[in-house]
Amino acid sequence: MDLVTALLQPEAYPEPTTRVESLQTYISYIFLTDQHAYKIKKPVNFGYLDFTTLRKRHYYLQQELILNRRLAPDMYLAVLPVVKRRGRLHVGGAGQIVEYALQMRRLPQHLMMDEIAARRELTDAMVARIVERLVPFYREAATGGRINKFGHLAVIRFNHEENFRQIEPVVGSLLSRQVFRDMVRYVDAFLRDRADLLAARLHGGKIRDCHGDLHMKNICLADGVYIFDCIEFNPRFRYSDVAADIAFLAMDLDFHGYEALSRFFSQSFADQAADPDLLRLLPFYKCYRAVVRGKINALTSEAADVPQDERDRAAALARRYFALAWQYSQEGR
Repeated sequence: MDLVTALLQPEAYPEPTTRVESLQTYISYIFLTDQHAYKIKKPVNFGYLDFTTLRKRHYYLQQELILNRRLAPDMYLAVLPVVKRRGRLHVGGAGQIVEYALQMRRLPQHLMMDEIAARRELTDAMVARIVERLVPFYREAATGGRINKFGHLAVIRFNHEENFRQIEPVVGSLLSRQVFRDMVRYVDAFLRDRADLLAARLHGGKIRDCHGDLHMKNICLADGVYIFDCIEFNPRFRYSDVAADIAFLAMDLDFHGYEALSRFFSQSFADQAADPDLLRLLPFYKCYRAVVRGKINALTSEAADVPQDERDRAAALARRYFALAWQYSQEGR
């Protein structure tokens, strides 16, 4: 019995559960019991992440546990071994270790921010709660030393150029050659014309150990504000200008038709964080974040182990994200 099939059996888990559901991304399998979610990393290597050995998967699950406890301490519970015992696989306990799983508290799905948004129920008050959670997080987040080097112009340029290289295979299918060229030119011009602003951000302590993946699917508005699933596999994607993190959620609000709420979120954060210059950077970083989301969906659309209907849906989302990125590039001009 393979790993995925084995972990669809309720008796594989340490707690009683009536059923097990499964989800997957291009880098993880997720199994949902009645009470918990269990994440297992796929043995993949995309250059910017490498989960190809059991030791690496164990290490990065531990990093995920530690880092996500910064914003969701009650959600992230433990890293457990997946063991073979008497010919069957179990999560936790004694036995031959064949894999590792991150155990998380399962949050109410209907209170996930993206689902609230889909019901058109997202409000200023909800967004204000998120701002109140984020302002002290960034104020207290680590900075200086090796973190600051990720605020240098050369690193920012590399991040954008890498993004563009990685989407080149889908130029012509998921976005046009002209759209691609427009975005590349916009980024080149911004980095040339706003070099002083970017340097001021670095010297002003705005480069922090951030979240790295701050969008609505990673926020739950339950009994508190849970912000989860930060980037653990590559610090280069997490060490950044605070503006780059804020831009991700602002972009996601735009993407889902909440443009006014996006402006409210950005302005509220800038006001409470006493960071007015953040607003000058938003079109640039929103363009970057939209390309990132487009790239991730493009990768999912080409993953052979993902069902065809999910691949088709991911391709459609990639096209929409790339179109939004192009829109930001035009506004930013």
